[in-house]
Amino acid sequence: MDGTEVVERRSTRQWRHYTPATPTHTQITDMPTSTRGTSKHRLLFVLLTGAGLMAGCNQPQNTDLQEDAATAGAESAEASPTEATETDDPYAAEGERRAQAVAAQLIGTPGPTAVLTTLDGDKIDLASLHGRMPVYLKFWATWCGPCREQMPGFETIYQAKGDEMQVVAINTGFTDTEDQVRKYREALKLSMPVAIDDGTLAAVLDLRVTPQHVLIDRNGLIAYVGHKDGPELDRAIEQVLSRDGDEPAIAQADQPATAPVIAEGDLVGDFTVTLMSGDKMPLGGADAPRPRAVLFFSPWCESYLAETRPAISAQCKRYREAVEKLAETGEVDWVALSNPLWASAQDVHDYREATGTQVPLALDPDGSIFRAFGVRQVPSVAVIDRRGTLIELLSAEDSDIAAAVAIAP
Repeated sequence: MDGTEVVERRSTRQWRHYTPATPTHTQITDMPTSTRGTSKHRLLFVLLTGAGLMAGCNQPQNTDLQEDAATAGAESAEASPTEATETDDPYAAEGERRAQAVAAQLIGTPGPTAVLTTLDGDKIDLASLHGRMPVYLKFWATWCGPCREQMPGFETIYQAKGDEMQVVAINTGFTDTEDQVRKYREALKLSMPVAIDDGTLAAVLDLRVTPQHVLIDRNGLIAYVGHKDGPELDRAIEQVLSRDGDEPAIAQADQPATAPVIAEGDLVGDFTVTLMSGDKMPLGGADAPRPRAVLFFSPWCESYLAETRPAISAQCKRYREAVEKLAETGEVDWVALSNPLWASAQDVHDYREATGTQVPLALDPDGSIFRAFGVRQVPSVAVIDRRGTLIELLSAEDSDIAAAVAIAP
């Protein structure tokens, strides 16, 4: 995409304005419109996600993926793909609204041309399928409750339709590891191809929720985007299967250039974020008055992952509290930057209300800064010196944030 794009996110009542990333400059701006009548309900949403309610997950999920995962898969193996798993859940409805905001932008546009590598080492060239067969991409995560609820039905669809369309289960690669994905596949006895995204495909398809279904028709055009399973998804599948691939050849979708990940010792470049306060904060650039540091986070990490990944939830809380203390000294300019998956500007605002944090907050609306730093796990911290050089990138396992910040000249 060239120029400046303005996208209305109807599900979150906000306008999002951003200039797409370039190798030298990225500017991120979030401008919420009036949130009349929404703040109290959204704050309740943030707090309730800690009870495992986000996006249809109304039961705690243990993602250690041992006997409980195998049992869960076996108990629901008879589920029909036409039977929705989240019928009456308001959080599933919220997920669907977010997915439909994406659908409004993507349906009818060319599908991605990525080459996917599966866990088994096979290559799937999506561009080569255009004109030959439909494609069904399902984005998911091991920590996602509704993803797990939908998996038996997804396996049923693959078994029934896998010869007629290319089906791929795409793990988001966000706060997941390959080992966790492999254990999940084994525990739930999934037989469809499984690939792990590095964030590139999520950017092309504007991934906002998990699960997120994307159907690409035989002509290579995106035909459906959704969050819930059930009759509507089944009808969309039947429609793409029934269409002939007789349309004229279409232009291929522009794929984002894969820029090198910023490594320790590299100059960060001219990245600028706009804080929730409206102030702008450059992350790179020389001659800054103080070192800078970025806490990469998700507003649902402490709450939702308390049920699905309690260890990571505790790390998110520990990092936040450590950063709050360090920010009080005024020796480093801090910003806590949210990933856009399951997060809007309003969600970040509600996170601030729920936690009471005084650390400046911002949203990375297209995930470009997360990708630039190669951050796929939260929490993480990037420490940048006054000259704009990345001094250190800390992951959740690193314990001494203060020591890393102290070495930044």
